[in-house]
Amino acid sequence: MSMAQSAVIEIASAGGTNAERAYEIIRERLVMLDIRPGEPINDDRLAEELGFGRTPVREALKRLERERLVVAYPRRGTFATAVDMTDLADISEIRKRLEPTAAARAARSATQDARARLAALAADIAEISDTEDPREVLRKDVHVHREIYRASGNPHLEDILVSLDAHATRIWCLFLDRLPDVASHVREHAALLQAIVDGDEDTASALTLAHVAGFEAAIRNLL
Repeated sequence: MSMAQSAVIEIASAGGTNAERAYEIIRERLVMLDIRPGEPINDDRLAEELGFGRTPVREALKRLERERLVVAYPRRGTFATAVDMTDLADISEIRKRLEPTAAARAARSATQDARARLAALAADIAEISDTEDPREVLRKDVHVHREIYRASGNPHLEDILVSLDAHATRIWCLFLDRLPDVASHVREHAALLQAIVDGDEDTASALTLAHVAGFEAAIRNLL
């Protein structure tokens, strides 16, 4: 079973409303470009596939529209938003300021349970193979970011960064077959996670800034 299949099963079996579960599943497909940019989204077909009914799926799509992952047009339907490369500079500008803040805050105030999760994740990330499927590697990158945001203990900061990371990941997915050494890029997180576990705010902040800048540079080199 792939990591993607496991993620869907985990989401479907987790707590929360059907709308929340539908949101997580559809969002993951949009972020990983399993639903391609510009592709129409048939809510009836999705409802049948997910087994959640039409209302939860429509509620999920309204939430995703607020996050700019889908767009609805009167009498035309709902579509996955395009990946606009002109957004790269704007996204990077904000992430360069807020991602280091989240990492430093996590290093300073993460709970012991959170530090234990991050330590285990650091060990897992360090073992990523260069031959691993790049899409699975990228899913691990998303997971790392979300765990750091969560560990920061600031839900408002977490919400902002989760949204920004979603759009950054869509850009990454668009170039995934042309990006060299994705595994190495994601393995960088092992040192960052360890810095957070150790409570080293300065190192966590500096490594995060370097990681975000590296992402932007890697994409720009392909443009």
